[in-house]
Amino acid sequence: MPNTIFIVEDEPILREIMKDYLLEEGYEVLEAADGKQALALFQEHEVDLIILDIMLPELDGWSVCKRIRKASNVPIIMLTARSDEDDTLLGFELGADDYVTKPYSPPILLARAKRLLDRRQVREQDKDTLSGSGITIHFPSRTVSVEGENCSLTHTEFEILAHLMKNKGIIITREQLITKIWGYDFAGDDRTVNSHIRNLRSKLGEHAKHIVTVVRSGYKFEEQP
Repeated sequence: MPNTIFIVEDEPILREIMKDYLLEEGYEVLEAADGKQALALFQEHEVDLIILDIMLPELDGWSVCKRIRKASNVPIIMLTARSDEDDTLLGFELGADDYVTKPYSPPILLARAKRLLDRRQVREQDKDTLSGSGITIHFPSRTVSVEGENCSLTHTEFEILAHLMKNKGIIITREQLITKIWGYDFAGDDRTVNSHIRNLRSKLGEHAKHIVTVVRSGYKFEEQP
């Protein structure tokens, strides 16, 4: 079954351009022109990735992202005509996985969508789970449990936790995390990583202590009593 990508964009021309690129690549496409319509369609359809404009009528993209994150960890790429870093960080705080500033190149946007979708595929053939310190990652279902209780993470939070746990005890710099999770062409900075780590720690509760900050270096996953 082809992946379904949900385009939420109020400008018809931009929506049509994105749709054409995605259809040519073999994806199914769902469309919405405003925030309220987006939420209604999201409730009715299964989607694999969302391309979400921020400046939408009826309900803005930030509000849509926040509501979707209460029910799903589907990857979200946010689009904005604004380049303010605080806006970008707000998107990440609300659970966005990537951020693209207009005007953008459709092939680049497509490449970022492909990267997120590819990472949702199971890549560990010899090991379905990874456990440590009461935290268990199940790769086929992309779920995380803490002491047996489900812990709902966004796509990016899942990737960060998995990478740190795979490299238990090894310091991973912020630059390495950016390259691993977002890719070489990502325009974000350390504040982006810090924002996602903060959200991840909040969801892990008492087990957040296992993600250790190494001053002026980065982070590592560490077993602690």
